[in-house]
Amino acid sequence: MHPATLSRTIKEQDAEPRFSPSLVRAVANAAMGREDVLPFWFGESDQPTPSFIREAAVASLHAGETFYSENLGRLYLREAISTYLTDLHHCAIPTDRIAVTASGNSALMVASQLLLAPGDRVVTVTPLWPNAVEIPKVMGGRVTRVSLEARDGQWTLPLEKLLQALTPDTRMLVLNSPNNPTGWTIRRADQVAILEHCRRHGIWILADDVYERLIFTDGVRSAPSFLTLADDRDRLIVVNTFSKAWCMTGWRVGWMVVPPTVLPDLAALLEYNFSCVSEFSQRGGAIALQQGEPYVLKLRADLAQTKNKLITALHALPRLEVPDADGAMYLFLRVAGEDDSLCLAKRLIEQVGLGLAPGRAFGPEGEGWLRWCYAAQWEKIESGIERLSRFLSR
Repeated sequence: MHPATLSRTIKEQDAEPRFSPSLVRAVANAAMGREDVLPFWFGESDQPTPSFIREAAVASLHAGETFYSENLGRLYLREAISTYLTDLHHCAIPTDRIAVTASGNSALMVASQLLLAPGDRVVTVTPLWPNAVEIPKVMGGRVTRVSLEARDGQWTLPLEKLLQALTPDTRMLVLNSPNNPTGWTIRRADQVAILEHCRRHGIWILADDVYERLIFTDGVRSAPSFLTLADDRDRLIVVNTFSKAWCMTGWRVGWMVVPPTVLPDLAALLEYNFSCVSEFSQRGGAIALQQGEPYVLKLRADLAQTKNKLITALHALPRLEVPDADGAMYLFLRVAGEDDSLCLAKRLIEQVGLGLAPGRAFGPEGEGWLRWCYAAQWEKIESGIERLSRFLSR
């Protein structure tokens, strides 16, 4: 090939994006900074991290804790996570299964690096937060999607379709429950069936439990977790984060629970990715687990009340389909006659100043839908409802 032709071919290839950009970011970036827009697009609370957590981080900085720490995280934080999970799920989760990560997102990335090789088959339950689908592709994985279904005003998992998709050549299942963007939460019986099936075929389960505390069933502290069913020999990795239940999105600290046999390789991967998590973030995480239970319970109660009020108000508006949500902090809604969710999200911003996430961001199954994050003050949400009503009346 002539050098000029080769150069042009390389440039053309470089110009082609290998990965799908975030459409949530695309909408938010287009309107960010506009004071006339009410933003409900990102998956975070509009409230800052509680003061008792911030004070722990400040004390750490004042104490000069600004140096490198262990790749797997400080022992005091790993012990706090162990104590927390053991109490929450009523099963022993020792520190030799726990690693601290620089966010739940990085935990998903490291898990994919640990498990996947180019060409490996990965099954995901969708619609799904785009990072959880795109990260396996970074490692060369081939992603198969099994979609949740909206039936009788609820999101449901077509279990038989999922089990059929989990063929013996599947390397990994990625499952997020409670789910972003729908709020769907897996049933215990379905977890049992999935775990037994994956055991039989040697399939790894990557369980994204970041919303496990944001569950609205009375008398239940947590959504169903694979941790309560599996043992430490199972091919199970569970990822979590401090971002959601403790309103620590900007802190970028999370954790992983893994089989103890993979911990040495995991420590090496953490070194190659980010070396270690900042000490002040780890101090904040430890205090969040040790003292934060009243805060989590209040946050969950507030979210449940807000969700119920929002879904009642939306059901009163014309042209809307709004399935109920068991957990998380989102409603996934659809406007009749609107098939292009990105265009619709942009029109909502332009015409009434309402910022919602386009459903297409969460996969083709989400096309035509919009995600509303309701982790916000009710006065702001009420204004958003009024703006949506105004839009629909046009």
